[in-house]
Amino acid sequence: MIDHLSTYATGYAATKSFYEAALHPLGYSLQHEMVTSWDEDFPDRRICAFGPPGKSAFWVIEVKQPASPRHVAFSAPDRSSVATFHEAALRAGGKDHGSPGPRPMYHEHYFGAFVIDPDGNNVEAVCHSPAP
Repeated sequence: MIDHLSTYATGYAATKSFYEAALHPLGYSLQHEMVTSWDEDFPDRRICAFGPPGKSAFWVIEVKQPASPRHVAFSAPDRSSVATFHEAALRAGGKDHGSPGPRPMYHEHYFGAFVIDPDGNNVEAVCHSPAP
């Protein structure tokens, strides 16, 4: 399966702050941060990674030009974490793109919430467990 993935940010500081807040309820935190001094074309490019303790799973990479929007869904341990993710993401500057709730069109127990991050990406938290 996937080891890690990246998204791109033209507003690095805002995007980093957004993910710090939005991913906290899912057990993700900042795991790594650096400047790509080896990149001759962009030697002050900032990058950081979020994940569970000891795992850099989701990278944010500073870019000069916007990239096309993408969708990423983060696994949530339970439905309340989905709701907390949504609240935290909105407080951190995200735009609502689907309030927490069931999505039976995907499957019987699908419970997700969607926000748009500062760079226009569709970010989701999802729980696949049945309601308690």
